[in-house]
Amino acid sequence: MTTLRRLLAFSLAALAFSANAFDLQGHRGARGLLPENTLPAFERALRIGVTTLEMDVGITADGVVVVSHDPVLNPDLVRGPDGQWITTPLAIRELTHAQLQAYDVGRLRPGSAYANTFSRQQPVDGTRMPTLASVFELVKKLGAGHVRFDIETKMDLRNPANTPEPQPFVEALLKVVRAAGMEERVMVQSFDWRTLQAVQKAAPRIPTVYLTTQSERGSNLDSPVATAGFTLAEHRTIPAMVKAAGGHVWSPNFQALTAVELKQAHSLGLKVIPWTVNDPADIERLIALGVDGIISDYPDRVRTVMQRRGMPLPPAIK
Repeated sequence: MTTLRRLLAFSLAALAFSANAFDLQGHRGARGLLPENTLPAFERALRIGVTTLEMDVGITADGVVVVSHDPVLNPDLVRGPDGQWITTPLAIRELTHAQLQAYDVGRLRPGSAYANTFSRQQPVDGTRMPTLASVFELVKKLGAGHVRFDIETKMDLRNPANTPEPQPFVEALLKVVRAAGMEERVMVQSFDWRTLQAVQKAAPRIPTVYLTTQSERGSNLDSPVATAGFTLAEHRTIPAMVKAAGGHVWSPNFQALTAVELKQAHSLGLKVIPWTVNDPADIERLIALGVDGIISDYPDRVRTVMQRRGMPLPPAIK
């Protein structure tokens, strides 16, 4: 097949894949397979075939929007300029983009709980923390015009000094999104709903994704700061809270999602996309339950279940 024919076939496949189709999201690219939130992980997800690249962002001391789950450099993920594993978490906000480029994020620390959890993850030594702009550039370069982005504003509610205030955080994020011409392809998600309120005011066309977590370790719903003043006491259910807040998507931890809540969310016009679902049995169960998408460290596993069920598959980059 010639290059032109290959591009034409891919374009037709992308057009056929409806915007309302099941949303297969590669969590931090494909964290189970390659170093999280890196260009290699995002490229792997695109070649597997996903609807959406899920990622987290922070902001450097000189205002550059970078892709990182943690507001601070994680000792289980990061090696310093000397090639040794760092021992002191450094806030991204306190480092310039140039300084960050001296750190290697291409493998997990051997023997760490993180490395044991993701034992299949292949290292890519020499990998640097990417900017959000570079992720957009990669997707354009690979011709993945169908792919969307689910971008989390990574706020630190426990240590607020580690991250910017919600408004300047959102302003910096939207500046990069608009400069890349990606406003129509982006969703913004957060456990800190204040940033979502700011997005809704500044860019009402961008869908907002309200993240929730409920477990024995606690819930972000317990903090009126995190929920921007919306409370369960007033709205009675989480879907009602999300709807009242102006959300388009509710994204709960999958263990806490019930069939009753899913039905209510759908009745309110919300999409429901749970995180982070890695076990094939859980993937199968949630698809059968009727969720609108799944966020997974192993997008290949989700795709396998979708294929077995005869569901439309998002195009894969060749």
